Amino acid sequence: MNLRSTPVRAAIAVSAAAAALLTGCSGSTPPAGATIAERMHPEIVRELPHDPSAFTQGLEISDGTLFESTGRVGQSWVRATALDSGTELARADLARPMFGEGITVVDDTVWQITWKDGVAIERDRDTLAQRRTVDYDGEGWGLCTQPDRLVMSNGSDTLTFRDRETFAETGTVDVTLDGRPIDKLNELECASDGSVYANVWTTDTIVRIDPATGIVTGRIDAAALKDALPSGERGGIDVLNGIAQIPGTDRFLVTGKLWPRMFEVRFVA
Repeated sequence: MNLRSTPVRAAIAVSAAAAALLTGCSGSTPPAGATIAERMHPEIVRELPHDPSAFTQGLEISDGTLFESTGRVGQSWVRATALDSGTELARADLARPMFGEGITVVDDTVWQITWKDGVAIERDRDTLAQRRTVDYDGEGWGLCTQPDRLVMSNGSDTLTFRDRETFAETGTVDVTLDGRPIDKLNELECASDGSVYANVWTTDTIVRIDPATGIVTGRIDAAALKDALPSGERGGIDVLNGIAQIPGTDRFLVTGKLWPRMFEVRFVA
């Protein structure tokens, strides 16, 4: 998400304020009995190219294919590329006035959500052709899939669970960091260990969530990734967004909106 067309300088100012708020919250004394999140950072394994025009909203890897969705009215698309070569396999553009958000892969289906349009789009996995649309209430930000359900964010501190086939809501969980609510949950990744990773919008923070309880079990300071970009490539970038586990490994691809690179990383203490 959100105010996605905000100028970069304004976004940076908002990011700094949000980061300060997040730091202040976690820096205060947690409520008695609160689970304290493990502090981690990304260890860079390698760098990969990334389309610098991609206003990244969703990122997922499935069977050797990288699926990515982007936002902005009139510039939203979803694309499938071969992970090893970067070759484009399929692409679909969203018609105005839709603003694209997160995506996830379920068997032969790609689900794509929209920001304020209240529309989820079911697509063919191979061609990305639209099969049908399903309406939902509220905003759509991030989306990922677990074996028995979808997990969706809407920019608040709540994750919503949905049926993988019908997209119907099946439940919710409120998310807390060190015993306190944490909102602006954005792009999601459902990891192989059952946890859900979420970008926290406008910050350099990624959180690891136990979806059964909503408790943040890990907090990742990913500011070093932006710093790892060559100085000449930082001028037009926007916020950190986009996280996808590499199947069968403990590594993730992480990028940002309008970033010219992706980073393969491990999250370490």
